[in-house]
This record gives sequence, structure tokens and C-alpha cells, in this order.
Amino acid sequence: MNKSITAKLTQLSVRLEELNRLLSSETITSNLDNYRKLTRERAEIAPVVELYDAYLQSERDIHTAQAMCGDAEMRDFADSEIREGKERLTQIEAELQKQLLPKDPSDERNIFLEIRAGTGGDESALFAGDLFRMYARFAERQRWQVEIISQSPSEAGGYKEIIAKIMGNGAYSKLKFESGGHRVQRVPATETQGRIHTSACTVAVMPEADEIMDVVLNPAELRIDTYRASGAGGQHINKTDSAVRITHLPTNIVVECQDGRSQHKNKAQAMSVLAARIRDKQTQEQQSKQAATRKSLIGSGDRSGRIRTYNFPQGRITDHRINLTLYKIEQIMDGDLNDLCSALISEHQAEQLAAMGE
Repeated sequence: MNKSITAKLTQLSVRLEELNRLLSSETITSNLDNYRKLTRERAEIAPVVELYDAYLQSERDIHTAQAMCGDAEMRDFADSEIREGKERLTQIEAELQKQLLPKDPSDERNIFLEIRAGTGGDESALFAGDLFRMYARFAERQRWQVEIISQSPSEAGGYKEIIAKIMGNGAYSKLKFESGGHRVQRVPATETQGRIHTSACTVAVMPEADEIMDVVLNPAELRIDTYRASGAGGQHINKTDSAVRITHLPTNIVVECQDGRSQHKNKAQAMSVLAARIRDKQTQEQQSKQAATRKSLIGSGDRSGRIRTYNFPQGRITDHRINLTLYKIEQIMDGDLNDLCSALISEHQAEQLAAMGE
């Protein structure tokens, strides 16, 4: 292990001891914000320090085994211990390198999920509905909460557009690589000739922004319109100006929210989505600049390209960024996204490790 990594791990070990002392103090709970901050920091550091302790213990075991090599009766045993110890060191070092990769500060945040129908007419809207159900089922498996912010249903079923908030630990870390163009190939229910149609939807996954810390929303740069909501919702939703449309004038980003009965709640939801979109736009611009010098397969923030194809006749799903094909389309559409998410995260980590080595 190189000196810089060893120095970093030593610093983390010292910091963990300091955090343990602070958190055991009787006065720490008097400041709940500081207590939560320190607890989060400890939760991030502790697993890394535990790995480092295991690495140091393996080194000690190897040194002990090497000392036994002079004893003829113990030599075979010692050689076996040394060999196994070195294998452990290699595995632990690889895991430590992953743990020390730059952390995305948004990984633990809630997300806004936006799905929009694209080419393909009614079939595209139906596919948008299928995608939303897929992500909602995945969220259910993770014990996350899903709240619909706004929706524009299609007459044939599905959605022209749907925006939802998904709340749960690590939501962004697991779903952040879902942004992009999703293509479906299947025979629509309305197709009488049995021909396969190709349709598309776009998906955007954005971390929930802390409006105070992340994005400064100047009231002078916002145009807020209220109007009567349309669509289902009973008598109340169509008789009051509860729907809200907010336009951010500098970027021309427009957010509408009409699903809630309260204008106040709709405005708060729309402001949250707006903050997330502005922050997301800033992040994409930054990632695009980075991608100009190093092409990233999955972390560039570019949403214009097709990232995945869902081929129902062949029962397969292919992620084009990492050339991964899985023949389990029914399970995936029912929310079993773990294989896809894990593969994308692993590929991203491999890219980061490669960048560190350059």
C-alpha cells in the first residue's frame, strides 16, 4: 500500500478515536444538529477504519508466520499462513481503495424521479407507466417511500409525464445512473399484425436539493402563476386556484405542481423540484467539462443518448454503457434492479480507480 493511502488511513483512525470521545461526552446531546453531524461522520469512517485494522492484523500475522519459517517442523504451516495472509492483504487493499474513492455528497439524499414519454405515441406513454411501476416496486423492496409530485396521464394509459419523490437512505446512490434514454421493443396491445414497435422514454434522477445550502433562489428571478388544476381529484381540485407553476427566469426552467389540494403544499413541492433541477443543471455542466478531458461511460451527466433497451420478445434488457445484457426482463420490470444497479456502480468505481492511477 502506498504512503499516501497509509497516511490517509492513519488520519481516519485518529479521527475515529476523536469522534468516539466526542460522542461519549455527556454534553453532546445538548446540540442535536452537531450530534447528528458527528454521528453521520462516524458512520462513514468506522467501516474504513475496521478494514484498515484488519489489514494491519493480516500484516502482523504474516510477520509472525515468517518468524516461524526457521523451524523445519513449522515451515509448511508458516508458508501456508503467509500465502493466505498475502491473499487477504490484496483483497483488503482493493476494498480500501474503493472505500477511499471520492464520495458523492448527494449519495444519501432523497431523489426526484422524472419520466417523460418520447417517440412512440400511446405506446411510449404506456412504457413510461411501466418504468414508473418498475422504480416504485424497486423503492418498495428497499423500504423507501414514493410520493407523486405531478402527473400527466395518457388517454390510452400510462403517463405523458410523471414526477415523483423517492425518500430513503441511499436512494440517489443506487438510482443516479438511471438518467437517460430508455428504449422499448415489443408488440403493443393495439397491434393487430403482431409487429414489434420501438418506443422511447427519458428518465431523469435528481438528488433533492437543500434549498438553503445548495441553491439560492432569488424571488426576483421567479415568476409564480396559480391556476385551476385539471384532471381527476374530485370537486375541490377543480374549483380553486390550487395548481402552481413556477418559472425560473434565468434558466427558463418551468415546474408545475397540481396534485395536492393545497396551493401552499403545491408551491412548496414545486420549489423543491425547481431547486433540484437547477442544482442538477449545474452538476451536469460541471460533469460535461470533466468528460471533455476524460470520457466517462456512465458518470458524464449526458442524458441525450440511449442508455438501455428493453426487448420484450427476447426477454432481455441491455445496458449499452457497460455492454450488460440480462435475460430476466419480467423480474427487472417488477423492480428487481439490484443486478443492474450493482454493475453500474462497480463500473463507475473502476473508472474512478483508473483515473486515480493516471
